[in-house]
Amino acid sequence: MDRIDAMRAFVTVVNEGTFTRAAGRLGMSPQLVSKYVSQLETHLGVRLLNRTTRKIHLTEAGTQYHQRAQQVLNDIDDMENQLDDLHTPAQGLLRISAPVSFAIRHMAPLLSQFQTAHPGVGIDLQLNDRKVDIVEEGFDIALRIGHLKSSSLIAKRLAPVRLVLCASPAYLEQHGTPRRPEDLANHRYLRYSYMDIDAGPPAQKWLHGSGRGTRGEMVSNNGDVLVESAIAGAGIALQPTFIAGAAIKEGKLKMLLPEYEPEPMALYAVYAHRQLLASKVRSFIDHIDGFFGEPPYWDRFD
Repeated sequence: MDRIDAMRAFVTVVNEGTFTRAAGRLGMSPQLVSKYVSQLETHLGVRLLNRTTRKIHLTEAGTQYHQRAQQVLNDIDDMENQLDDLHTPAQGLLRISAPVSFAIRHMAPLLSQFQTAHPGVGIDLQLNDRKVDIVEEGFDIALRIGHLKSSSLIAKRLAPVRLVLCASPAYLEQHGTPRRPEDLANHRYLRYSYMDIDAGPPAQKWLHGSGRGTRGEMVSNNGDVLVESAIAGAGIALQPTFIAGAAIKEGKLKMLLPEYEPEPMALYAVYAHRQLLASKVRSFIDHIDGFFGEPPYWDRFD
């Protein structure tokens, strides 16, 4: 028995749900897949799966073994792909989806340096703040900001993303500086329309309520517009520091209620598959990993 082949057969059966689908994925017969799993169970001396005519069920030992075996196989695939990349230059068109404001402010140097290092790779960068379906829409990689939920996609964390309340000195001089979240109810809110109100910090809920009545609020689906409006004295914005950081550093905006700052989100590179990853995708992930620093350069204003 080849232990790696048997391990891969078992993991694929669990992931696919049936021996037949696993066989199709692996390019072998269902009988051979079953043989591999049986040999693995004999070698380990434990039952990994309980089989019925229609379904398979993991045993407790099978659940533990599956988690570790999946990681071992991922590590093997990563190692082999990295060795392949040493003699296979990255090439082809790399399609990337990225948030609008982040890409405009921070991606040009990244992409320029990447193409200098990998001249055989073309870039198709599409800017969109909605959550694209990278498989259906044909993207190799999507950059996403938030608290990612579990999914079948692979996500690589790249940098923390801070959200801060900020307003211009002129606005605060005219309307007063809030000292606690409740004070925000008396201020104008420059609201980002894609932000989840219920999942946001307490300060955001007070701000959102401030627009009801005669004072009004400004709403936009673009953070740059809101930050520029805050600089012009239009109100208080809750925005990521990768947009507002430069204005804070220059004194055009002041941070408010830092003790109520929410837990940072994160910037992720999301892609569909770990196995058989194209060299252009792996090269880009390796290039962007650590590019922005820790903490990222846009947070170095305190």
